[in-house]
Amino acid sequence: MKSFPVSLLILALATATAFAYDPSPLQDICVAINDPKSAVFVNGEFCKDPKQANADDFTFMGFRKPRNTANPLGSKVTPATVNEFPGLNTLGISAARIDFAPGGLNPPHTHPRGTEVLVVIEGTLLVGFVTSNQLNNTLFTKVLYKGDVFVFPIGLIHFQLNTGKTPALAFAGLSSQNPGVITIANSVFGAKPPISADVLTKAFQVDKKTVDYLQAQFWYDNN
Repeated sequence: MKSFPVSLLILALATATAFAYDPSPLQDICVAINDPKSAVFVNGEFCKDPKQANADDFTFMGFRKPRNTANPLGSKVTPATVNEFPGLNTLGISAARIDFAPGGLNPPHTHPRGTEVLVVIEGTLLVGFVTSNQLNNTLFTKVLYKGDVFVFPIGLIHFQLNTGKTPALAFAGLSSQNPGVITIANSVFGAKPPISADVLTKAFQVDKKTVDYLQAQFWYDNN
């Protein structure tokens, strides 16, 4: 009996792996249901009849004008995900405009479904991300100037701070049509209903008074 060619074995294994791979999640939760008449999403969005599509479906005009940064964070994110830009559906990409007042901050957050690449258009930004426990929560940080580009790996906590004395502007590209965003402070101290103080006092090694104070704050969402 002839030996099975190694190249065919590798091809077979690769094909099996490819067919076994699940599509990436495009929303936070998607509980399975047996009744299709009750379904409202199919891991994302339903598709428009291609014959009804037009150029406007593939055009987004929300980045034209500066955004109002008069808020507690001094920044404003204008997303262009599939929620705002229907033409992105199934394309696996999205974008965002980020405006900063002097000293403005896009606070620590993650994108659970997308890597982000950031390009500075105007101003000076201090940016950084923190690795997972696997790499001892190492901080990678850099001061960026006009024309500089930085990448934030998928799922890792990252931030941008305008360290200049003038407004700053950046544009971001993300590797998902719906990358999602989890703002750390909002999620931990602004959860509804609140996370138990017993959990937070032990997790952050602070007293209940501090936790109560933080949970009572208004956690602004700049997206």
